Amino acid sequence: MRALPEQSPSHHHHHCTAAILLGLVIFFSFIYFYEGGGWNQNSRFDLLRAVVERHTLQIDAYHENTQDKAHFHGHYYSDKAPGLVFFALPVALIAKPALRMAGVDPESARGEMALSYLVSAGAVALPAALAGVCLFFLGLRFGSSWSAAAFGALVMSLGTPMWAYASLFWAHALVGACLIFAFASALQLRESETALRDFLWGLAVGLAAGWATVTEYPAAPASAMLSFFALSQAWERRSAARWRVIAGVGLGSAICAVVLLGYLHAAFGTLRPSYSYYDPNSFSFMQRQGYLGLTYSHADRLLKILFGCSRGLFFASPVLVAAPVALWWLWKEKVYSGAAMVAAAIVSYYFLFNASFYWWKAGLSFGPRYAGASIPLLCLGLPVAWRRATPVWRRVMIALALCSVFLALMVVSTTSQLSMQDGCPIVHSVWPAFWSGQVALNRESMLTVAEAGSNREYGAFNLGQLMGLRGLASLIPLLAVWGVASVLWWRSEFDHAP
Repeated sequence: MRALPEQSPSHHHHHCTAAILLGLVIFFSFIYFYEGGGWNQNSRFDLLRAVVERHTLQIDAYHENTQDKAHFHGHYYSDKAPGLVFFALPVALIAKPALRMAGVDPESARGEMALSYLVSAGAVALPAALAGVCLFFLGLRFGSSWSAAAFGALVMSLGTPMWAYASLFWAHALVGACLIFAFASALQLRESETALRDFLWGLAVGLAAGWATVTEYPAAPASAMLSFFALSQAWERRSAARWRVIAGVGLGSAICAVVLLGYLHAAFGTLRPSYSYYDPNSFSFMQRQGYLGLTYSHADRLLKILFGCSRGLFFASPVLVAAPVALWWLWKEKVYSGAAMVAAAIVSYYFLFNASFYWWKAGLSFGPRYAGASIPLLCLGLPVAWRRATPVWRRVMIALALCSVFLALMVVSTTSQLSMQDGCPIVHSVWPAFWSGQVALNRESMLTVAEAGSNREYGAFNLGQLMGLRGLASLIPLLAVWGVASVLWWRSEFDHAP
């Protein structure tokens, strides 16, 4: 497979126009749903509030709304890695005065809920939408048509559990975005022609891959793989180019390491991960089972997170069955064999990691949450699969994609935090709830118990409900935006350009 030829300015303009349209549709779909509170997102939001409102890393004033917390020397802390919270800080600092200007007290219950929605949109949904745009350009780079590249971007964003993760103040969508940004930056080193570009693209890899680890500790092996991949892209050039890439990656990684280690030292006085400081009465398996709950990959768990009805990725998103095969095709095409190997290695690592964890179902979740950050890299295969498929298989892929998008839509419309005890929550709870018009079911708040009180208005909602629509009718604005975007796409020249 040969590399893409040089594109004319006209083609570049159409690429950008298509990417903007895709990005806007994806971002709007993500922020259409506010999924409410839960231990995971509350832990991170508590830390954000502590930093912004009290200028401390201790969440003592807010900790009652979550059990996802560390306890150290009489104080409570978030047990999560701090990357998402630090990434959300600028959004929070801008949002608070903006809320005041809009006549909303940012420290009232209404203001805090609005803040939680805005930081979820700015720090989770936005980078996740940009990851979809990045996937679109990577599909073009791998020789796929515009429709194939758009297919991959839309399926990744709206036809997998990534939609749920991007609608919650969780870290998985941000980590997945960081990993694919680092991957794309590393590929840019193949064509880098100047010393400055060598350094800057290396720096981009170091910052993106490093921030993935600052955001989630388990991302460290994936970050390391991407760093070595970046070096491999410059390996065949002069030794000076290698050192420039090493310097860039090293500087970016060092900045991220300083942030993470500085946080751990400031909070706990040591460099141990924050999960080490659980209260003995919370998540006791973390102390009893291996290292922080990690042992070795279990084959039965691996099968369940791939094919199971409860957390299986291919059950939640059946169109993804084509992605691993397509990565193998990409590897056989030689030009991007290294890229295919790295993507496959990171995806494999994440699923093996998930299968080795005692709490492998990941609590209230949709799909294999602990492997969720690898979904964008797995979806790199979708544009290739579309390009290689016969017309008949393309129809099959379209049918599977529609099924995947519909499943994801049902979940984010009702609740993305599916029961761990239910053997098949999509069938047993999501399906009947959706068709009976029960949407935005999660009534748990991201506020403290005292702030939320007994008022149920601080739980989940969608934008259609804010417009006064109820039940399934509340999805009409979202579907209308999709319809308008589809018309704009097909009336454009995107699929008619060579």
